[in-house]
Amino acid sequence: MATADVAVVGLGVVGGAVLMQLARAGISVIGLDRFAPPHTMGSSHGETRITRLAVGEGDAYAPLALRSHEIWRDLERVTGQALLQQTGGLVMAPRHGAAQHHGKDDFVQRSAAAARRFSIPHEMLDAAEIGRRFPQFGLRGDEVGYFEPEAGMLFPERCVATQLRQAELHGAVIATNEAVLDIRPTAGGVELVTSARCVSAERIVVAAGAWLPRLLGGAFLTAARPYRQVLHWFPVDDPAAFAPGRFPIFIWMHGDRSEDYIYGFPTAGTPEVKVATEQYGEDCESPDTMARTVSEAESEAMYRTHVRGRLPGLGERPGRSAACVYTVTPDAGFIVDTVPGLPQVLAVSACSGHGFKHAAGLGEAIARTLIPGAPPGIPLDAFALRRLAGAPAL
Repeated sequence: MATADVAVVGLGVVGGAVLMQLARAGISVIGLDRFAPPHTMGSSHGETRITRLAVGEGDAYAPLALRSHEIWRDLERVTGQALLQQTGGLVMAPRHGAAQHHGKDDFVQRSAAAARRFSIPHEMLDAAEIGRRFPQFGLRGDEVGYFEPEAGMLFPERCVATQLRQAELHGAVIATNEAVLDIRPTAGGVELVTSARCVSAERIVVAAGAWLPRLLGGAFLTAARPYRQVLHWFPVDDPAAFAPGRFPIFIWMHGDRSEDYIYGFPTAGTPEVKVATEQYGEDCESPDTMARTVSEAESEAMYRTHVRGRLPGLGERPGRSAACVYTVTPDAGFIVDTVPGLPQVLAVSACSGHGFKHAAGLGEAIARTLIPGAPPGIPLDAFALRRLAGAPAL
């Protein structure tokens, strides 16, 4: 039997952020993961992740993204690790049309409105100006773009490892390759049954990603559904043209349907551009049995549907591909709420494909709710589970 004030289940980027903040505050905390993070089984991998500050998904998110940038920079100063690279970020769509992204219409203008509300530096660009600055894009001529100079890319494996190392340095206990099988209340708090032992704690934070719905059951089985996603690294003819400083991270809605969408990155150490899309049409039954390899047909479809003509400097076949898993709510938002019937357990999940950029700030805000006497952090009320009752699927 192990004991702690708080146990954190799942040590991806969000769980690791909570663990680090609690340990820094002197809280007795243990973190558990069924694998050995950073790993490739969940959502916190893939070499790069987009970060942007003016978040078109809603006003609850921008404060978390802004605070996350401050925390990443602080961690860089403390550790010497390069975690965030500013590249500039371009969000673009046809000038006329719905251009839906993450369940929100008119995403370019929503991003611009968020930038104005939170005083985030930005520019609005027409197709001619986008083409002048970034000739790497094969534009149709009717695009409008939101450009954010402070946007860029995070390095997920490095971010996860750095948070966990800092947590250990401040006294956290980390147990890897230890699966949590059950959670049950006790007279003094709550108990975890793992594949190796029992862990007793006053509070538990479950940040287990795609494994959370089955672990917690009930409303979470429908509120947070896992979806397999694929990532591709396409070789480039001219690596210098796609290097940071000349090419931004980008989000490109090229049609009115939610699947008419592509995002990508500058080169990051190899002469390849990482490009991906998102799909919410087919969820996966279990992250344990999800296909981890990407078929040639999937890569061909990615090039044919999204890349061809839009990024003419990329080769037709990716040099490599990978799969990851998103855990998604019906409104593409987050969940931060206590578990019905288990008030000692806080569920943190369904970052819905846009969670990494918020994770450092989200972890700090969650930790403050668990630290006695801590000043209130960024409000998290918008992520309550009750909002999803009867919500239609994406």
